[in-house]
Amino acid sequence: MLLKVLGDSPQAEQRLDAIAARTEGEGQTEAAHQVEAILAEVRRDGDGALRRLTERFDGVHLDDLRVTAEAIDTAWDQTPPPLQAALELAHERIAAFHQLQIPSDLELVGPFGERLGRRWRPVERAGLYVPGGRAAYPSTVLMNAVPARVAGVGRLVMVTPPGPEGQVNPTVLAAARVAGVDEIYRVGGAQAIAALAWGTASIPRVDVISGPGNLYVTLAKKAVYGRVGIDSLAGPSEVLVIADDSADAELVAADLLAQAEHDPLAASILITTSARLAQAVPQAVDQQLADHPRRTLTETSLRDWGLVVLCDTLERAATLADRFAPEHLELMVQDPESLARRIRQAGAIFLGAHSPEAAGDYLAGPNHTLPTGGNARFSGALSVETFLHHTSVIGFTRAALEATGPSIITLAASEGLHSHAESVRLRLAGTDR
Repeated sequence: MLLKVLGDSPQAEQRLDAIAARTEGEGQTEAAHQVEAILAEVRRDGDGALRRLTERFDGVHLDDLRVTAEAIDTAWDQTPPPLQAALELAHERIAAFHQLQIPSDLELVGPFGERLGRRWRPVERAGLYVPGGRAAYPSTVLMNAVPARVAGVGRLVMVTPPGPEGQVNPTVLAAARVAGVDEIYRVGGAQAIAALAWGTASIPRVDVISGPGNLYVTLAKKAVYGRVGIDSLAGPSEVLVIADDSADAELVAADLLAQAEHDPLAASILITTSARLAQAVPQAVDQQLADHPRRTLTETSLRDWGLVVLCDTLERAATLADRFAPEHLELMVQDPESLARRIRQAGAIFLGAHSPEAAGDYLAGPNHTLPTGGNARFSGALSVETFLHHTSVIGFTRAALEATGPSIITLAASEGLHSHAESVRLRLAGTDR
């Protein structure tokens, strides 16, 4: 059997920790040097560098980087009606959920008549990275473009690697059309991130970059953070399933496989209180792999990063889940709502047997761009706020400054900042300023 089964022990905890840290330091030093060179080349040579790097890494020579409006329309027209309907349904549900996230401005009148507040405004331009490579991800288009649109971003700039013939996957273009994205460039990798961060003759500089990618994309986003905002540093995907004896082994196995088929570094973990499931799920995984179209990749993922842990209680299972802080947490137990209240650290929680993680990937509504690698300890999903920034507003009256000025002067003096104190002292001394 591919899945390793462990009892609740220090060895199981160590294995969970190792899976969470599976990408730390793995080839990152060499990759970071390559990314630095790519960023420097794009900053120096702009579009010329993008064409050279696209030819080097994607094997495609492009004269024009931008996808034409006609190509986007054609992709939509050639999309089968059931897929059109599915994209439109997903867009509708994602937009409805993200509309609820729009924050309200704050306004407060203080005790001395001073006005204090915070106001939210969208960034002017957002860059959306949509990965290619092993698969096309129209869902990523929707999950990034929709919250940006809801936030009110004026200009969305999408970048995505070209396929072997230099074209963008038509379903990705169809999703872009549904989401109202019409500025799309056929460039991927670290070079695309560089273009979004510094701008080129063709591609405008943006304010925020969102979207997942491979190690080089992630390192590039890390390198440009501070010049632009980023959503997160996404790593390989992961699911952790907590299941009791009420769970169906076939369904648990299917959900573990659904995560493993993403990437050789994807992690699929089951923590269960059922000895029956601990035996039956690995067997069901092997059976479902027999004719799997992505068998080799999926087997690698399960062999290297799959795990079953058998423990005594759901309380202990929740403790282990919080230790791992998974991107996706499925609760396939009799009372998932009760167990969910116990969970403190997870990117998204899926309640019960009828809530597969795939529903969240595509059209449930909440964003599928989630913290990985234990980052759910301190961060959450991509949201409308990713594409907003807030500004504090302070309006003091004369009475407010008179009431608080002596304390401001005292605090400024304690820091040795003479002119800070003087700026208040002068105002208090002037009767008609």
